[in-house]
Amino acid sequence: MPDEEKPILGHFATYRLAPEFWELGPDSRQAEAMAWLEGIRSSADVTQLYLTQGIESDSDVLVWTTAAVDDVGVPARFFKTRAAADNAARHVAELEHVLWGMTRPSQYSRAKSAQEIDPYDDDQRTTYLVMYPFTKTADWYLKGRDTRQGMMNEHIRIGKQFADIKQLLLYSFGLQDQEFVVVYETEDLELFSKLVYDLRDTEARIYTKADTPLHTAVRLSPDEWAAGLSAATA
Repeated sequence: MPDEEKPILGHFATYRLAPEFWELGPDSRQAEAMAWLEGIRSSADVTQLYLTQGIESDSDVLVWTTAAVDDVGVPARFFKTRAAADNAARHVAELEHVLWGMTRPSQYSRAKSAQEIDPYDDDQRTTYLVMYPFTKTADWYLKGRDTRQGMMNEHIRIGKQFADIKQLLLYSFGLQDQEFVVVYETEDLELFSKLVYDLRDTEARIYTKADTPLHTAVRLSPDEWAAGLSAATA
């Protein structure tokens, strides 16, 4: 993992497999898909692949990439390399939706949480990924610091009751339409749904302006994906 003082860029993109991709033979589909994925891997430090087909209606896969922002030029290099990889494979996958942001220390929690996601730790990856954009109302930011801290303490207390659910918070202020990208990893979708339900009862919920669209995905190894693509009937 990079220096903890340096921010990390987290990028989430959903893709739909292109119609012409399915016109290829099984071996060609597998080869083209793997070449596209390798191109994406060249843009970042870590790349994770997830299935969204059948989970949401407008994409087939989700790709999570991570890059350590060691200098101010990292985001530009990341996006240029990523664009080149996607442009070279438009006959394979069509980009549908993008969410991204960068990490920074939390202003509401002094110590690093044991539930914080480490994008660089492959052993920490879980079966399910849930992520969504999040924006608070203007009234939230007009509240005093102590008032906001009190509401967040309740939020944090509930989250700690679900110790097996990990979270990553990315900041997108001034970079995309949302203010944050909220990311969760879990082995139990029913348990995660209960966490979200319990958080609806907190006072801080009043100050949520937007928290959709929500993406739920299932972790998929490249080999599993390739096998499924080559077995599919055009």
